[in-house]
Amino acid sequence: MGCLMERRLPPLNGLRAFEAAARLLSFTRAAAELNVTQSAISHQIRGLEERLGVPLFKRMPHALVLSETGEALLPIVADAFDRLAEGVAAVIEHEVKGVLTVNVSPSFAVKWLAPRLGRFRERFPGIELHLLTSNYYTDFAREGVDAAIRHGVGPWPGLRADRFLDDKVYPVCSPQLLEGPHAIRQPQDLQHHVLLDLIERPYWARWLAAAGVPDLKPREVVLFDDIGVGLEAAAVGMGVAMGRSTILGEDLMSGRLVRPFTLDMPGRYGFHLVSPEAIAARPKIARLRAWLIEEGAA
Repeated sequence: MGCLMERRLPPLNGLRAFEAAARLLSFTRAAAELNVTQSAISHQIRGLEERLGVPLFKRMPHALVLSETGEALLPIVADAFDRLAEGVAAVIEHEVKGVLTVNVSPSFAVKWLAPRLGRFRERFPGIELHLLTSNYYTDFAREGVDAAIRHGVGPWPGLRADRFLDDKVYPVCSPQLLEGPHAIRQPQDLQHHVLLDLIERPYWARWLAAAGVPDLKPREVVLFDDIGVGLEAAAVGMGVAMGRSTILGEDLMSGRLVRPFTLDMPGRYGFHLVSPEAIAARPKIARLRAWLIEEGAA
């Protein structure tokens, strides 16, 4: 089996400068196209000519003319750059199509992400988004996941994390709890009701302290591992839940849930798109990241 022939190529910057100047017949326009100075173009072409040992241009007083060698070299170099551009474009096109697997919590997937997926598909029709819902951190390698949406503060070792959404926290309940003998009108009224909170990230203690009733004793406290389940329990009248603004829009607009108080608090945590550093720059992930940041800002 023979050895591959060693490629002895001139500097690619020199070839780019030559191709642009030869195509445009102008060092000035070539410099503008390549976003460099005219002196840089002249220097690179001079270096290329010295490397080849032949002139590539006839430098006339008011014109730039290709030499016989330049005329022969131009179609070869232009074809090579065209093929290189086509090859790179094909690779990028392949990278922005196909399956993109993302891990996300069920509540965030249903309440925030799902209503927006139509816009993602319109923007990136070639990307087939696969959502794996779980309240636990994913094992990227074992589960074959490309990226995940995490609610936290970070950092997460080995992962690139881009925060794209913040939220506010406040109590919500069914409208029926605003009526009856124990109608909720002020924070002290919560002593007659069940408070619904999260197991790992409880919110009620902070809110009660901010509301001026840090020692309030509710009828009962029920904990959930998913905020979406807690909000559903609140919607059917089980108790008062601590909700997050990022996932409450539809329920508040429809009237399934209401805010008994105007006091809210900034959430300690934000939503991040995370992915292993080794693959974080892949075009499909980069497109999802940019889209999430745009949606979060909106």
